[in-house]
Amino acid sequence: MQKYPRSLHAHISLGTTSDDRFMPRDYVRHFAALPDLVLTEKLDGQNNCFCAAGLFARSHAAPTQHAWDKPLLERWRLIKDDLGDLELFGENLYGIHSIAYSQLESYFYLFAVRQNGRWLSWDEMQFYAAMFDFPTVPEIPITQALATFTQNNLNENKQLENWLTANLGMAWTDYVQTGGQLGGYDPKTGEPCSEGFVIRNRADFAVNNGDLPVQTNEFNQLFKLVRAKHVQTDVHWTKTWQPAQLIDYAKYHWESWQFVQG
Repeated sequence: MQKYPRSLHAHISLGTTSDDRFMPRDYVRHFAALPDLVLTEKLDGQNNCFCAAGLFARSHAAPTQHAWDKPLLERWRLIKDDLGDLELFGENLYGIHSIAYSQLESYFYLFAVRQNGRWLSWDEMQFYAAMFDFPTVPEIPITQALATFTQNNLNENKQLENWLTANLGMAWTDYVQTGGQLGGYDPKTGEPCSEGFVIRNRADFAVNNGDLPVQTNEFNQLFKLVRAKHVQTDVHWTKTWQPAQLIDYAKYHWESWQFVQG
Protein backbone atom coordinates (compact mmCIF):
# COMPACT_ATOMS: atom_id res chain seq x y z
CA MET A 1 0.00 0.00 0.00
CA GLN A 2 1.20 3.48 -0.86
CA LYS A 3 -0.03 6.89 0.23
CA TYR A 4 -1.68 9.29 -2.19
CA PRO A 5 0.91 10.64 -4.66
CA ARG A 6 1.89 14.28 -4.79
CA SER A 7 -0.35 16.49 -6.93
CA LEU A 8 1.52 19.39 -8.52
CA HIS A 9 0.39 23.00 -8.78
CA ALA A 10 -0.37 24.99 -11.91
CA HIS A 11 1.98 27.95 -12.26
CA ILE A 12 -0.94 30.33 -11.66
CA SER A 13 -1.76 28.69 -8.30
CA LEU A 14 -1.57 31.26 -5.52
CA GLY A 15 -1.63 29.37 -2.22
CA THR A 16 1.60 27.42 -2.44
CA THR A 17 4.14 26.82 0.30
CA SER A 18 7.85 26.05 0.26
CA ASP A 19 7.03 22.32 0.20
CA ASP A 20 4.85 22.51 -2.90
CA ARG A 21 5.99 21.72 -6.42
CA PHE A 22 4.80 22.98 -9.79
CA MET A 23 3.99 21.27 -13.06
CA PRO A 24 6.81 21.30 -15.64
CA ARG A 25 6.78 23.55 -18.69
CA ASP A 26 4.36 22.74 -21.52
CA TYR A 27 2.01 20.84 -19.20
CA VAL A 28 -1.01 22.80 -20.48
CA ARG A 29 -0.37 21.61 -24.02
CA HIS A 30 -0.04 18.06 -22.71
CA PHE A 31 -3.44 18.22 -20.98
CA ALA A 32 -5.01 19.91 -24.01
CA ALA A 33 -4.05 16.88 -26.09
CA LEU A 34 -5.95 14.46 -23.84
CA PRO A 35 -9.31 13.31 -25.23
CA ASP A 36 -11.34 14.40 -22.20
CA LEU A 37 -10.73 16.30 -18.97
CA VAL A 38 -12.59 16.67 -15.67
CA LEU A 39 -12.70 19.96 -13.78
CA THR A 40 -13.61 19.72 -10.10
CA GLU A 41 -13.70 21.96 -7.07
CA LYS A 42 -10.92 21.26 -4.62
CA LEU A 43 -12.34 20.90 -1.12
CA ASP A 44 -10.62 21.93 2.10
CA GLY A 45 -10.33 18.87 4.29
CA GLN A 46 -8.11 15.89 5.06
CA ASN A 47 -7.13 13.30 2.47
CA ASN A 48 -8.46 9.95 3.72
CA CYS A 49 -8.41 6.49 2.20
CA PHE A 50 -10.85 3.63 2.76
CA CYS A 51 -9.35 0.22 2.02
CA ALA A 52 -9.70 -3.32 3.34
CA ALA A 53 -6.72 -2.84 5.68
CA GLY A 54 -8.21 0.18 7.42
CA LEU A 55 -8.94 3.88 7.22
CA PHE A 56 -5.82 5.91 6.53
CA ALA A 57 -5.05 9.61 6.60
CA ARG A 58 -2.35 11.23 4.43
CA SER A 59 0.28 8.75 5.61
CA HIS A 60 -0.28 5.04 5.12
CA ALA A 61 2.11 4.04 7.91
CA ALA A 62 -0.80 3.00 10.16
CA PRO A 63 -4.60 3.36 10.22
CA THR A 64 -5.77 6.69 11.55
CA GLN A 65 -7.23 7.14 15.02
CA HIS A 66 -7.77 10.91 15.00
CA ALA A 67 -10.87 12.23 16.72
CA TRP A 68 -11.90 14.01 13.52
CA ASP A 69 -11.90 10.67 11.70
CA LYS A 70 -14.51 9.08 13.98
CA PRO A 71 -17.50 9.25 11.57
CA LEU A 72 -15.36 7.80 8.80
CA LEU A 73 -14.11 4.98 11.04
CA GLU A 74 -17.70 4.07 11.80
CA ARG A 75 -18.45 4.02 8.07
CA TRP A 76 -15.32 1.96 7.33
CA ARG A 77 -16.50 -0.77 9.71
CA LEU A 78 -19.69 -1.07 7.66
CA ILE A 79 -18.03 -1.36 4.24
CA LYS A 80 -14.58 -2.89 4.91
CA ASP A 81 -15.59 -6.39 3.87
CA ASP A 82 -16.85 -5.12 0.50
CA LEU A 83 -13.80 -3.10 -0.51
CA GLY A 84 -11.66 -5.95 -1.82
CA ASP A 85 -8.74 -4.47 -3.77
CA LEU A 86 -10.29 -1.01 -4.02
CA GLU A 87 -8.83 2.06 -2.33
CA LEU A 88 -11.29 4.96 -2.03
CA PHE A 89 -9.68 8.38 -1.68
CA GLY A 90 -11.61 11.45 -0.72
CA GLU A 91 -11.87 14.63 1.30
CA ASN A 92 -12.71 14.25 4.99
CA LEU A 93 -14.62 17.41 5.94
CA TYR A 94 -15.71 16.46 9.46
CA GLY A 95 -13.01 18.61 11.07
CA ILE A 96 -13.31 22.21 9.84
CA HIS A 97 -10.03 23.56 8.48
CA SER A 98 -9.78 27.01 6.87
CA ILE A 99 -13.13 26.68 5.05
CA ALA A 100 -16.46 25.59 6.52
CA TYR A 101 -19.32 24.35 4.33
CA SER A 102 -23.03 25.03 4.74
CA GLN A 103 -24.25 22.50 2.16
CA LEU A 104 -22.57 19.25 3.21
CA GLU A 105 -24.54 16.08 2.59
CA SER A 106 -21.68 13.88 3.81
CA TYR A 107 -18.46 14.18 5.77
CA PHE A 108 -16.60 12.39 2.98
CA TYR A 109 -16.45 13.37 -0.71
CA LEU A 110 -14.81 10.86 -3.02
CA PHE A 111 -12.33 12.13 -5.63
CA ALA A 112 -10.33 9.06 -6.73
CA VAL A 113 -10.28 5.26 -6.67
CA ARG A 114 -7.13 3.19 -7.00
CA GLN A 115 -7.20 -0.49 -7.90
CA ASN A 116 -4.05 -2.60 -8.13
CA GLY A 117 -1.89 0.50 -8.50
CA ARG A 118 -3.97 2.11 -11.26
CA TRP A 119 -6.23 5.15 -10.89
CA LEU A 120 -9.67 4.38 -12.26
CA SER A 121 -11.45 6.63 -14.72
CA TRP A 122 -13.76 9.35 -13.47
CA ASP A 123 -16.78 7.40 -14.66
CA GLU A 124 -15.63 4.24 -12.85
CA MET A 125 -15.02 6.32 -9.73
CA GLN A 126 -18.58 7.64 -9.93
CA PHE A 127 -19.82 4.05 -10.21
CA TYR A 128 -18.09 3.08 -6.97
CA ALA A 129 -19.22 6.31 -5.31
CA ALA A 130 -22.80 5.28 -6.01
CA MET A 131 -22.13 1.70 -4.89
CA PHE A 132 -20.77 2.80 -1.52
CA ASP A 133 -23.17 5.73 -1.22
CA PHE A 134 -20.56 8.51 -1.18
CA PRO A 135 -20.93 11.85 -2.98
CA THR A 136 -18.09 12.93 -5.23
CA VAL A 137 -16.32 16.26 -5.14
CA PRO A 138 -18.29 18.84 -7.17
CA GLU A 139 -17.71 18.56 -10.91
CA ILE A 140 -17.87 21.69 -13.06
CA PRO A 141 -19.09 21.06 -16.64
CA ILE A 142 -16.51 21.72 -19.33
CA THR A 143 -18.24 23.49 -22.20
CA GLN A 144 -15.12 24.62 -24.05
CA ALA A 145 -12.13 22.38 -24.70
CA LEU A 146 -8.71 23.34 -23.44
CA ALA A 147 -7.24 22.70 -26.89
CA THR A 148 -9.21 25.66 -28.23
CA PHE A 149 -7.18 27.97 -26.00
CA THR A 150 -3.72 26.61 -26.82
CA GLN A 151 -3.94 27.48 -30.50
CA ASN A 152 -2.54 30.97 -30.08
CA ASN A 153 0.65 32.73 -29.11
CA LEU A 154 -0.27 33.39 -25.49
CA ASN A 155 1.86 31.88 -22.76
CA GLU A 156 0.45 28.78 -21.08
CA ASN A 157 -0.51 30.63 -17.89
CA LYS A 158 -2.81 32.89 -19.88
CA GLN A 159 -4.13 29.95 -21.89
CA LEU A 160 -5.13 28.16 -18.70
CA GLU A 161 -6.65 31.30 -17.18
CA ASN A 162 -8.72 31.94 -20.31
CA TRP A 163 -9.95 28.34 -20.40
CA LEU A 164 -11.00 28.46 -16.76
CA THR A 165 -12.81 31.76 -17.27
CA ALA A 166 -14.69 30.34 -20.25
CA ASN A 167 -15.92 27.33 -18.26
CA LEU A 168 -16.47 28.99 -14.88
CA GLY A 169 -18.17 32.08 -16.27
CA MET A 170 -15.72 34.25 -14.33
CA ALA A 171 -12.03 34.43 -13.53
CA TRP A 172 -10.91 31.58 -11.29
CA THR A 173 -9.65 34.12 -8.74
CA ASP A 174 -13.21 35.49 -8.56
CA TYR A 175 -14.73 32.01 -8.28
CA VAL A 176 -12.69 31.19 -5.15
CA GLN A 177 -14.30 34.23 -3.52
CA THR A 178 -17.69 32.51 -3.87
CA GLY A 179 -19.01 29.61 -1.80
CA GLY A 180 -18.75 27.23 -4.74
CA GLN A 181 -21.20 24.34 -4.95
CA LEU A 182 -21.07 23.42 -1.25
CA GLY A 183 -21.56 26.85 0.31
CA GLY A 184 -17.99 27.37 1.49
CA TYR A 185 -17.20 30.24 3.84
CA ASP A 186 -14.44 31.50 6.11
CA PRO A 187 -15.45 30.36 9.63
CA LYS A 188 -13.73 33.41 11.15
CA THR A 189 -15.30 36.10 8.98
CA GLY A 190 -18.33 34.43 7.42
CA GLU A 191 -17.18 35.58 3.98
CA PRO A 192 -17.85 33.11 1.12
CA CYS A 193 -14.84 31.29 -0.30
CA SER A 194 -13.77 28.07 -1.97
CA GLU A 195 -10.34 26.48 -2.14
CA GLY A 196 -9.53 25.96 -5.79
CA PHE A 197 -9.67 23.37 -8.56
CA VAL A 198 -8.31 20.04 -9.71
CA ILE A 199 -8.03 19.17 -13.39
CA ARG A 200 -7.57 15.50 -14.30
CA ASN A 201 -7.65 13.08 -17.18
CA ARG A 202 -11.14 11.55 -17.38
CA ALA A 203 -9.68 8.20 -18.44
CA ASP A 204 -7.88 5.80 -16.12
CA PHE A 205 -4.14 6.30 -15.68
CA ALA A 206 -0.95 5.36 -13.89
CA VAL A 207 0.56 7.85 -11.46
CA ASN A 208 3.31 8.69 -13.91
CA ASN A 209 3.43 7.25 -17.40
CA GLY A 210 6.44 9.27 -18.51
CA ASP A 211 4.56 11.85 -20.59
CA LEU A 212 5.87 14.70 -18.43
CA PRO A 213 9.18 15.08 -16.57
CA VAL A 214 7.90 14.69 -13.00
CA GLN A 215 9.00 12.45 -10.16
CA THR A 216 7.77 8.86 -9.95
CA ASN A 217 5.55 9.70 -6.96
CA GLU A 218 4.01 12.76 -8.68
CA PHE A 219 0.90 12.76 -10.85
CA ASN A 220 1.31 13.73 -14.47
CA GLN A 221 -2.36 13.20 -15.30
CA LEU A 222 -3.80 15.77 -12.91
CA PHE A 223 -2.86 19.12 -11.37
CA LYS A 224 -4.36 21.70 -9.02
CA LEU A 225 -4.58 25.40 -8.30
CA VAL A 226 -5.61 26.97 -5.01
CA ARG A 227 -6.56 30.35 -3.60
CA ALA A 228 -4.01 32.57 -1.93
CA LYS A 229 -5.22 31.96 1.66
CA HIS A 230 -6.02 28.27 1.51
CA VAL A 231 -3.66 27.26 4.37
CA GLN A 232 -4.80 29.00 7.55
CA THR A 233 -4.87 26.31 10.25
CA ASP A 234 -2.12 26.52 12.85
CA VAL A 235 -0.31 24.24 15.29
CA HIS A 236 -3.20 24.51 17.75
CA TRP A 237 -5.77 23.08 15.30
CA THR A 238 -5.62 19.57 16.75
CA LYS A 239 -6.79 20.93 20.10
CA THR A 240 -9.24 23.60 18.94
CA TRP A 241 -10.84 21.97 15.87
CA GLN A 242 -14.62 22.07 15.46
CA PRO A 243 -16.87 19.48 13.78
CA ALA A 244 -18.78 20.30 10.62
CA GLN A 245 -22.54 20.01 10.35
CA LEU A 246 -24.44 18.23 7.63
CA ILE A 247 -27.21 20.01 5.77
CA ASP A 248 -29.86 17.61 7.11
CA TYR A 249 -28.76 18.40 10.67
CA ALA A 250 -29.09 22.11 10.04
CA LYS A 251 -32.46 21.58 8.37
CA TYR A 252 -33.68 19.52 11.34
CA HIS A 253 -32.84 22.27 13.81
CA TRP A 254 -34.36 24.94 11.59
CA GLU A 255 -37.61 23.00 11.33
CA SER A 256 -37.56 22.36 15.09
CA TRP A 257 -37.09 26.06 15.76
CA GLN A 258 -40.01 26.89 13.46
CA PHE A 259 -42.20 24.38 15.31
CA VAL A 260 -41.33 25.88 18.70
CA GLN A 261 -41.95 29.41 17.41
CA GLY A 262 -45.17 28.44 15.70
